[in-house]
Amino acid sequence: MHNKRNGFSLIELLIVMALIVVVLAMSSDTLTAILRQSSRETKIAGTQIEGIIGLDFVRLDIEQAGYGLPWSFQSTAINYSEAAASLSASTYNDSTANPPRAIISGNDVGFNGSDYLVIKSTIVGIGDVASKWSYIKTGQNPRVWGSNDLINGDRVIVVKPNAGEKKSVELVMSDGTFFTRYSSSSFPSDFSPKETSEMFLIYGVDTDTDLRMPFNRADYYIKIPTSNMPASCAPGTGVLYKATVNQSGGGLHEMPILDCVADMQIVFGLDTSSSGSINTHSNDISTLTAEQIRTQLKEVRVYILIHEGPMDRYYTYSHQVITIGEFGVGRDFDLLEKIGTGWQNYRWKINTLVIKPKNLFS
Repeated sequence: MHNKRNGFSLIELLIVMALIVVVLAMSSDTLTAILRQSSRETKIAGTQIEGIIGLDFVRLDIEQAGYGLPWSFQSTAINYSEAAASLSASTYNDSTANPPRAIISGNDVGFNGSDYLVIKSTIVGIGDVASKWSYIKTGQNPRVWGSNDLINGDRVIVVKPNAGEKKSVELVMSDGTFFTRYSSSSFPSDFSPKETSEMFLIYGVDTDTDLRMPFNRADYYIKIPTSNMPASCAPGTGVLYKATVNQSGGGLHEMPILDCVADMQIVFGLDTSSSGSINTHSNDISTLTAEQIRTQLKEVRVYILIHEGPMDRYYTYSHQVITIGEFGVGRDFDLLEKIGTGWQNYRWKINTLVIKPKNLFS
């Protein structure tokens, strides 16, 4: 009769436990890697979504540059102001003796040597009224659209379009006053057409503040905020802002639209030969008049250098110097010089916008 052995020996238990420890260790490393990859991908996706939204602000404002902008003044006595003189943004104020320019830029004047971009139109304001418009004919009240109409009391400008041999959009004024208050039932006679063949356009500008300028204005620039700079952003990067000029006092109302931005470069496609096609590219149109911008500017290219996601020590970016721009216009951006040690552990990306302004007319 043989004795039966029940259970396991100590050696067998130790072997099994050792195997379990090995498996758990391997699983733990795998799980850690999976979690790390998942977290990284989530943050990259978040950056991409933020980028889509922020870049749409830039795209839409450039597309609408010049919308509602007067090409000439009915009177030489117009008196208006843009950004307050105490701000560096006042550099881009237009002389009130000349029609305002739809697009202005400062080349390599900003953070990290980035560009500064200014868009002028009625529609770039942040208030709801800035997106509304109407028209008025002789002896009639303004056209009422319905639910999306201007509200009585809204500050508006009125322009007189001339579709003759030489097109123009003239700002209608009353004794030097370049704006009025909207009224759907008794629109001011000084801002209404006198000839039966005329039709004036009415553009909403601001809700309840007397106007500082006969348009709205948005400035785009990069800077490091005084507080709440995202911790995930690389040193040497900042935040891209859209700043609207307040109609009340000329200050800037800043709205951050894109984090972790290292550079922004602007390239303009111009038709200087009146051929209808772009024949030159430039990063500086500061010498062009408002009329020249309308007739020559065919395309605006915006290049914004950002990094996606936070620093990743398991990732290596290969190019220390990045060319930002095209057609021989733009600049080389040295990541080591501008960002410093660790620049290669960020996923750098150039977002390129190619935009054709819709409201510049020849």
